[in-house]
Amino acid sequence: MKFKYGVNERLGVLPALLYGVQWLAVSVPITIILGKTLAVTFAKPELVIYYLQKLFLVTGLTMGIQILWGHRLPLLTGPATVLLIGILAGLEAGMGAINGAIIINGALLTLLAVTGLFDSVKKLFTPRVVVTILLLVAVTLTPTIIRLMVPAGTLNPAKNYIFALSLVFLLFIAHGMLKGIWRSTISVWAALLGSFAYFAVFGLERGMEVLPAFASPFGEPWMVTLPNIGVMFSFLVCMLALSINDLGSIQAVGALTEADEMGKRATRGLAITGLGNVLSGFLGVIGQVNFSLSSGVVLASGCASRFALLPTAAALLLIGCSPSIIGLLSSIPLPVVAAIMMYIASAQISSGLLMAQNANAVSRVEDGLVVGLPVILSIVVVFLPQEVVAQLPLLLRPILTNGFVMGTLAVFLFEHLIYRK
Repeated sequence: MKFKYGVNERLGVLPALLYGVQWLAVSVPITIILGKTLAVTFAKPELVIYYLQKLFLVTGLTMGIQILWGHRLPLLTGPATVLLIGILAGLEAGMGAINGAIIINGALLTLLAVTGLFDSVKKLFTPRVVVTILLLVAVTLTPTIIRLMVPAGTLNPAKNYIFALSLVFLLFIAHGMLKGIWRSTISVWAALLGSFAYFAVFGLERGMEVLPAFASPFGEPWMVTLPNIGVMFSFLVCMLALSINDLGSIQAVGALTEADEMGKRATRGLAITGLGNVLSGFLGVIGQVNFSLSSGVVLASGCASRFALLPTAAALLLIGCSPSIIGLLSSIPLPVVAAIMMYIASAQISSGLLMAQNANAVSRVEDGLVVGLPVILSIVVVFLPQEVVAQLPLLLRPILTNGFVMGTLAVFLFEHLIYRK
């Protein structure tokens, strides 16, 4: 395919800024929405700004390193949904243990990549397993979406529900009508227009807090402790799923742009993703992954140059140093965040179904069971009553109460043992 700029082609200042803004318009909403989804669980609301600052800094730094020395492809980097699910499911273990697990598993991913051992692990992820994992990511977000849609203490829960539902349908109507870069940046318009509509209907709950233009986010002490075996195993499963997603994104953009030396690019990309997760763990934020939606942005913009993302990475670092910008961006109401998360989850299901069709992953009843039972099991697990959760062994609780992990273990069991071909 012919692009205006090739992978290694350098851009002038003006084109770099214009294309960089397009990439930024895709990156910022995802980073804010996934970061805020976790940050709203904090006991101290004032920590939300610090958390998002650190998340933007890690994202910008990881992206810049990937572009220059990692996979060296036009690929967005950002917080991983699969790790968000793992963190939300394991909050009871404490953020220190979670951060420790992310650090250890990030280092393990880097080790597997640079030693070539990842090729052996990759064989576990057959098309049916990958399809199931894509579906699991979407369905296990359901409890979080519900909590965002109707936050605790909401005065008008029914109105919030109706508003979020209306916004979801408007989002999909817009998705059907828009093309190119407008469709790629639909999250931006949903966040912007959805926030204005929410404030028009419900009013402003509080005035905008005055925040400094620039400040360091490193005032709070870092929390890192050695995780127990349950937390460690839970995040090992999440990190394996993340690595396959990461590899798929690198290979997809590499094929689209006809980049050379894809084996080396994939190895370096996975290694940097692992190191990005190590840094994320030390700073206490969601780990990083390369986004599969990058292919759509490349096609929409017609620019395959990796250097177009350098202004984007620089802008993310700048945003991470500015509490005032973070405060403005994070003022998106939670029901609007819920609507956008529903859109993202639906896109995830769409990707899974499309892959199932293209790879002919489900051609008989047994194939459907390999995919179906893990998905149903994950739904049951994420909605387990608290009295059941409280009676589970503490060591196994991070595994048995994590819908994504249980679903992934089930699909491995079905695919490689029970219904092995």
